[in-house]
Amino acid sequence: MNIALIQQVKSQFLELYKKEPILVFSPGRINIIGEHTDYNDGFVFPAAVDKGIAAAISKSDSGKSTAHALDFESTVEFDLDKLKPSKEGSWENYVFGVVAEIQNRNKVIGNFNIMFAGDIPAGSGMSSSAALENSVVFGLNELFNLGLSKHDMILISQKAEHNYVGVNCGIMDQYASMFGIENNALLLDCRTVKSKPYEIDFKDHQLMLINTNVKHSLSDSAYNDRRSACENIAGLLNIKALRDATESDLLAVKDEVTPENYQKALYVIQENDRAVKASKAIEENDLETLGQLIYASHDGLSNQYKVSCDELDFLVDLAKSNQEVLGARMMGGGFGGCTINLVSKAEAKAFADTASKAYRKQFNKDCSVYFVQLSQGTHLV
Repeated sequence: MNIALIQQVKSQFLELYKKEPILVFSPGRINIIGEHTDYNDGFVFPAAVDKGIAAAISKSDSGKSTAHALDFESTVEFDLDKLKPSKEGSWENYVFGVVAEIQNRNKVIGNFNIMFAGDIPAGSGMSSSAALENSVVFGLNELFNLGLSKHDMILISQKAEHNYVGVNCGIMDQYASMFGIENNALLLDCRTVKSKPYEIDFKDHQLMLINTNVKHSLSDSAYNDRRSACENIAGLLNIKALRDATESDLLAVKDEVTPENYQKALYVIQENDRAVKASKAIEENDLETLGQLIYASHDGLSNQYKVSCDELDFLVDLAKSNQEVLGARMMGGGFGGCTINLVSKAEAKAFADTASKAYRKQFNKDCSVYFVQLSQGTHLV
């Protein structure tokens, strides 16, 4: 957790509003394996990290509510009785959406001021959006004694994303950000919304993120398209979600779907299986198997689900050519963001340097390397 970030938000809030705020820290997340399985009721393997959103919030006496995004130097003033989505892509939709979904549950909130800033790299696939949503709902729950459980809060955050942001996301990002446990990853069953923690100690290896620093514009629409394709095939199979399908089930409807959509569904079924196998590999400290599963995940994301891009594929291919990297894959929705790499601690810096130089040469732009700690979920500071 970035103490300097929290102090910055608190001091700016006090300067502007002259009122002692409630302070909330809500983390971003990584996902070791299990990508695009969450909205198919499947298994995912995320962890909260030490980068996130720091928010300060207090009641407002001015008869209006305001939200202030320090990173964008942007403020919006709004009326709680007249909420509607701003234009697509506006940061305030994450705030408005949460407020609207709280009100949809017949919970009464008064006017408030919120100010926030984050240190999650933009477009990295580390879920700054879920961290922001969770910080808003957690802060409002505390401020107005709404009596919401953490489970209630993540469903509110998810609905905000569906109804105000326009992304039909699964529950993984909100769950990992809210329920994260220090030094643990969570094998989350997205159907029951229950998880099992696994302590992460990779001994001589560690996780390293490399951010492509690109975000290709088709990400949101492609995400919704793929979700729709998965739901259509589940309907054909007469099951609730692809989580319930086997590869042989899918074979039975192969002639009724396009080859592209068949591969997408096949990827989901296989990735779900990989997430469960990864938890066993971690339990048995079998990092070789874990690495192979991570590489297989990227192969599926790139060639079957088709949500990768040249920059991500380049970084994963570089990792494959280095024996000190046991596994690498794209992480997040796709079309940009980060790769997650399982790399030897002794060689991590050398690999980061090699990858950075090669990436610069190939794409004439810089990538960024991050080392993250697995941290506690959304909490009061």
